[in-house]
Amino acid sequence: MWRGLWTLVAWAARGPRSPRLCTRQGSGAPAPGSGATIFALSSGQGRCGIAVIRTSGPASGHALRSLTAPRDLPPARSACLRLLSHPRSGEPLDRALVLWFPGPQSFTGEDCAEFHVHGGPAVVSGVLQALGSVPGLRPAEAGEFTRRAFAHGKLSLTEVEGLADLIHAETEAQRRQALRQLDGELGHLCHGWAKTLTKALAHVEAYIDFGEDDNLEEGVLERADSQVRELELALSAHLRDARRGQRLRSGAHVVVAGPPNAGKSSLVNLLSRKPVSIVSPEPGTTRDVLEIPVDLAGFPALLSDTAGLREGVGPVEQEGVRRARERLEQADLILAVLDASDLASPSSRNFLDTVVAPAGAGSPNESSQRLLLVLNKSDLLPPGGPDPSPNLPPHLLLSCLTGEGLDDLLEALRKELAEVCGDPSTGPPLLTRARHQHHLQGCLDALGHYRQTKDLGLAAEALRLARGHLGRITGGGSTEEVLDIIFRDFCVGK
Repeated sequence: MWRGLWTLVAWAARGPRSPRLCTRQGSGAPAPGSGATIFALSSGQGRCGIAVIRTSGPASGHALRSLTAPRDLPPARSACLRLLSHPRSGEPLDRALVLWFPGPQSFTGEDCAEFHVHGGPAVVSGVLQALGSVPGLRPAEAGEFTRRAFAHGKLSLTEVEGLADLIHAETEAQRRQALRQLDGELGHLCHGWAKTLTKALAHVEAYIDFGEDDNLEEGVLERADSQVRELELALSAHLRDARRGQRLRSGAHVVVAGPPNAGKSSLVNLLSRKPVSIVSPEPGTTRDVLEIPVDLAGFPALLSDTAGLREGVGPVEQEGVRRARERLEQADLILAVLDASDLASPSSRNFLDTVVAPAGAGSPNESSQRLLLVLNKSDLLPPGGPDPSPNLPPHLLLSCLTGEGLDDLLEALRKELAEVCGDPSTGPPLLTRARHQHHLQGCLDALGHYRQTKDLGLAAEALRLARGHLGRITGGGSTEEVLDIIFRDFCVGK
């Protein structure tokens, strides 16, 4: 319904037009100062208590005066209760709070107005159609408000990405990371690196221009080399983050694996808090890979339930086992599940030898595959008895039936996922997008060319190239295609 309403509003704003040939258009977002004033519903769609409709552009003040009585603008950044009426028919639409944000002290840097109306569909529809009838106003495109904020220097490109991530955040870890990026931490770090490159470039160019001048202090090139070496170390450290920031943004791949009837599907249902997988005492119930996005201890994860690892008794189960092994190779974290009451069975021993032992043999560094061994069905063990598995690697006891041991498992998952995704509460800002890594790698490669060349002119050009890569992370020198990709993920009205 809302999509159809927005189409009607768009046609109302355009007004009658003569037929013309269709031509291919770009993003459609106007350049700053183009004179277009945009409007959109900025709050969530659907029935709600209060809906927020905003405008941005030079005609915002005229739009506010056209819909309200009295016709004077309210004090800047102060909420006022006004009766909204259609500017043409004079029909009352709603009694709402209105706010006036004169530029440049606004989100976009332009004159902005907000209408806080009651959130019923009829009210929102009436106000949007009224705004569409005001000359000079048109419906906004997705992300256009934020794009204008970027164009007017209100947000850097990394802050824009942080804002998009904050809107889409579904877990506590994602929210913390997005807020840090919105606050400008990654942008400030890149600006600091760019400042270091600027100093080094100034020293090199000074030596080129004044190398034979006695007034040039000694050690100019040595200082530039030292600054470049320090920057190379910093960039290398960030590029060794093993894609943690991207995993935090999109979710770590957690694969639940084990022999048949170990309780893998029960564990998936317990962690996802809903019956995702069929649970049956019959071995081999799960034949395919079932995936569900979940919040695990505050971190985003894609949880995969896989077929029990054994020699398949038929072609369908054999294909399921093949897919399970394929997912194991792609996993960021393996939840290895065994039946605590059946550890001596051939299937359990084979799983320990082929999956658990190889994963535990690697060094626990950031790039190695991580594994948590879970002994399920602890409720079947005799109470107060000895550890059923004294010779096993470190493990956790769990009963999916009673929930005993779940808190310990969630705490272990939190620690493991903090290593896989990075802890957004501490440490340097994470690289949450592939383009961040691409430009940092490009900067590092350019610094490598600087060290290798003997020609000072080529060395200076390498520093310029490196500085250009850093500038593209925060928005300097970005192409329209890159901007289109970044802003298209925003909803209309943001």
